[in-house]
Amino acid sequence: MSLAASRARLADIIFTRSFGRGEITLASGRKSDFYFNLKPTMLDPEGAALLAELTFDALKDDRLDYIGGLEMGAVPLAGAIAQLSWQRGQPIAAFFVRKKPKEHGARLSVEGLTRDESLKGKRIVIVEDVTTTGGSALKAVEAVRDAGGEIALAFTMVDREEGAAETFAAAGVPFRALYKASEFLNR
Repeated sequence: MSLAASRARLADIIFTRSFGRGEITLASGRKSDFYFNLKPTMLDPEGAALLAELTFDALKDDRLDYIGGLEMGAVPLAGAIAQLSWQRGQPIAAFFVRKKPKEHGARLSVEGLTRDESLKGKRIVIVEDVTTTGGSALKAVEAVRDAGGEIALAFTMVDREEGAAETFAAAGVPFRALYKASEFLNR
């Protein structure tokens, strides 16, 4: 399937499985009359494969070492993209950032690395399923910066177009999106 056909098919899956109308309170605290819950798309076999394919294609020239983001939205994305990157001969390792470190065990904020691995000096993309203001993804950005990682960019599957671009620009983080909310609102 061509990239254009893959993109169109994924948009159909997102629209059917993950887009809805009705009043909702977003993670940012804002109220909205539409929402995206990408988990049904991310956990669907075809949806997961297409998200990984299109995201990998969008990121393959960015010379990335790691892909990750804040739990829970980034976990299925990072895992699927890491697997595909290996299959395509351009491995990008995955990790995730806990919203709150566990209170037992190693008490890590960043999960997925061995004791001998570090994000220090590595080029990293922060991924997110849906982005409104960018505040959630900035938590992952800060954790990665605290670990010495270099943020190459933030990449979201769907940008709700409600301030994330400005938030990331203010934080000095390039920002790109696979889709924009307006692509679904006008269907």
